[in-house]
Amino acid sequence: MGHLDHAAFGLLTPVLSYAMAVIGAALGLRCTVRALGMSGRSRRNWLITAASAIGTGIWTMHFVAMLGFAVTGTDIHYNVPLTILSLLVAMLVVGAGVFCVGFGRDRVTALLIGGLTTGLGVASMHYLGMAALRLHGSVHYDPLLVALSVVIAVVAATAALWAALNIKSPVAVAVASLVMGAAVSSMHYTGMLAVSVRVAPSGGELPGAAAMQFIFPLAVGLGSYLFVTAAFVALSPTAREHAAYTSAGRPITSDPDPDPATATDPATATATATATATDPASAPAPAAEPSSTNGPPSTTTTATA
Repeated sequence: MGHLDHAAFGLLTPVLSYAMAVIGAALGLRCTVRALGMSGRSRRNWLITAASAIGTGIWTMHFVAMLGFAVTGTDIHYNVPLTILSLLVAMLVVGAGVFCVGFGRDRVTALLIGGLTTGLGVASMHYLGMAALRLHGSVHYDPLLVALSVVIAVVAATAALWAALNIKSPVAVAVASLVMGAAVSSMHYTGMLAVSVRVAPSGGELPGAAAMQFIFPLAVGLGSYLFVTAAFVALSPTAREHAAYTSAGRPITSDPDPDPATATDPATATATATATATDPASAPAPAAEPSSTNGPPSTTTTATA
């Protein structure tokens, strides 16, 4: 059996991976809160952003933590297609859970289905990433610890979706993100405790890419995406601000405060119209037409008695 080291670089990789999980959770929660205040295409776009943020955060957390994973007696490489597939699975299953909550009519049913789907998807992402490992030897798992890691993933996903539905204030979102980051990290390290490696020394070259050649640049790129998304969310107006901007820019079509002296009483106007229709003679006389100053002078005739 090879000795497994889960923190080859000390606390750097556990702390950094936890930070990535927290940032992804915080962005996903904020985007979901924005989505629930929108409708139509705007809701869909915010939910897509939420799914990509949470999925990216979880995947980045996993592989940043894996940068500190080492086994004595063998190097570790990663199968590139399987690693990319694990990222896509993370985004797709989180998207399915988020859309289930965002568009579901029965919140309890949507929460349970979405939590189960997302949790199983996160666990699948983790073990797909582990299946991408290439080393001199064979990897084995403790079934009980694997089952426990899946349960933790489902509970963490359900709690995350519940928080997205019920937590609105920025402070509450921050606290929920810290808890969710801890839950995702717990799921990862529980799954890693289930791993044992039987090393078979060999002088052959391992297939795949080394962690620092592939995982590290990809994790840096996805981490940068999270920070750019955070800036986008921070600068985007909320639903209340958008409504205020829209109402402020709407033209005024009627006089909001008419002059009482010139306003016409509705009852008087109705009575006048009725009287005019019944007796045309009672209609008010038209105003005298002003005389033209450019016309011929008028002639006055005086009668002589």
